[in-house]
Amino acid sequence: MPSSFPGMDPYLESPEFWPEVHSRLIVAIADTLAPSLHPKYYAAIEKRTYLDTPEDSILVSIPDVSVAKKSSQSKPAIDRQATATLSQPEVVTLPLPEKVTERYIEIRETETASVIVAIEILSPKNKRTGEGRTAYLTKRQRVLASQTHLVEIDLLRGQTPMPIGVRLQTDYRLLISRSNTRPKAELYGFNLQDPIPTFAVPLKAEDEAPTLDFKSILNEIYERAGYGFRIDYQSPIKPALSPENQQWVDSLLK
Repeated sequence: MPSSFPGMDPYLESPEFWPEVHSRLIVAIADTLAPSLHPKYYAAIEKRTYLDTPEDSILVSIPDVSVAKKSSQSKPAIDRQATATLSQPEVVTLPLPEKVTERYIEIRETETASVIVAIEILSPKNKRTGEGRTAYLTKRQRVLASQTHLVEIDLLRGQTPMPIGVRLQTDYRLLISRSNTRPKAELYGFNLQDPIPTFAVPLKAEDEAPTLDFKSILNEIYERAGYGFRIDYQSPIKPALSPENQQWVDSLLK
């Protein structure tokens, strides 16, 4: 049974489900495109790796008050300067770097292995200030300065959108930057109530661009992963919706 939502299911944006959704979408898109690409092109699943720190930068553990009191009572009085020097320290847990791996798709020309188009589905770390955003923006700029087309899919309402040159107040965004029309690009903005646009994946000018029905792909992974019975549709949506959107969701799910 597919999701009840006409476009993006906001429950899939939850940190509990999104990493799995992201991985499944990458594989499903590559598999869907493959028949229309072969033999001249092929879809490769690539990855970038970087070190990032957890969201909670420092976790502070307060020392045991009873132990501190007992120690202070048993020690002889010392001067004020010595007390400051020997005072009980706080115990802190430093944020250790964690290895992050993000996957994306490259459509390559079979004969030369040159990258024709990069397809990216944004992750929360790409949109949040930090190493993840820096790493992605560096890759993005490199693609935009090359002869490679870029397809950038943003299905996350939270955090800061990628720079697109205009202020677009929509829940989700789909950007198609063709190397032969830059700096002009095609931007689809859509909201929670809207269907996800069907779009053409650009190839070389002489070849027909395959059409990608993204909503059908999302429905397929929704059913295969069993999200219909894994998601608690009575639980709060993360990130939270506006009152108007929440009212629309409540009405839809009834």
